[in-house]
Amino acid sequence: MRSSNPILSRRGAGRVDAEGKEVARPRPVGLSVGARRPGDGPGSPYAGFDAPGPAERATAGGTPMTLDDVVVRTAATLGTVALAAVLSWILLPVDRTGVARSYAVAVGCALVAFVLALVQTSRRTPSPPLIIGYAAFEGVFVGVLSDVTSTYIAPGVVVQAVLGTLTVFAGVLIAYRMRWIRVTARFAGFVLAAATGFVLLTVADLLLSAFGGGHGLGFGSGGLGIAFGVAGIVLGACFLALDFRQVEDAVADGAPREEAWLAAFGLTLTLVWIYLEALRVLTLLRGED
Repeated sequence: MRSSNPILSRRGAGRVDAEGKEVARPRPVGLSVGARRPGDGPGSPYAGFDAPGPAERATAGGTPMTLDDVVVRTAATLGTVALAAVLSWILLPVDRTGVARSYAVAVGCALVAFVLALVQTSRRTPSPPLIIGYAAFEGVFVGVLSDVTSTYIAPGVVVQAVLGTLTVFAGVLIAYRMRWIRVTARFAGFVLAAATGFVLLTVADLLLSAFGGGHGLGFGSGGLGIAFGVAGIVLGACFLALDFRQVEDAVADGAPREEAWLAAFGLTLTLVWIYLEALRVLTLLRGED
């Protein structure tokens, strides 16, 4: 399965056909389907995967990626986002005299983060400095936006948005592990189409708001804005499911350890998306009270 997340989709690990059925992955000679590998105890996160064992993968070249590698690198990337957000909250003023400058810094950091994300996406191999750089600049943007929102629009909404993001992450993870969500090719195609439409509508709304006057398409306020934000959260949850599947397939296929940075990058992109949409929805709900 190729994830619709552009960061993770550069791997060809794990595939399903158009009907959503699994297509068998190549296996080393001597490893039967469903065979347990040496070292796969009852609690092993890799038990039951149809993939070469540690010895075979190491012999094939390089150290294979594990779930622990993904967790550690994701923690480092998200930690960088959080640290940059906190520092920007403290160091960049959002009082009446400094809010314009803070906004300018936030927009500039968002553009830099976008460029770094594009550069990393175009690369065949992950670059930890690029990924950490993206996380730092994205964190500044998130921090300033959150500070302005909490100070002038909806006090306390940031904590609610963070808790909401964590809740979505935990809920999707549980649903995925329990196999309540089936990530198939049809599911991935639907998510990609929905994401394309969502982004196009967002860009159109911004352009109309900036150059056409008024409130654009109306996604920034009222019930329509709330519904659009909820749709964004649901879309982010779908991306999480795709990301989980891609990580699972990469581990099963014995992907090189450095590709754990790609998984961390993709998960960070998705979680930041969900947080921003949650912040939007909660802010609009406060305005409706």
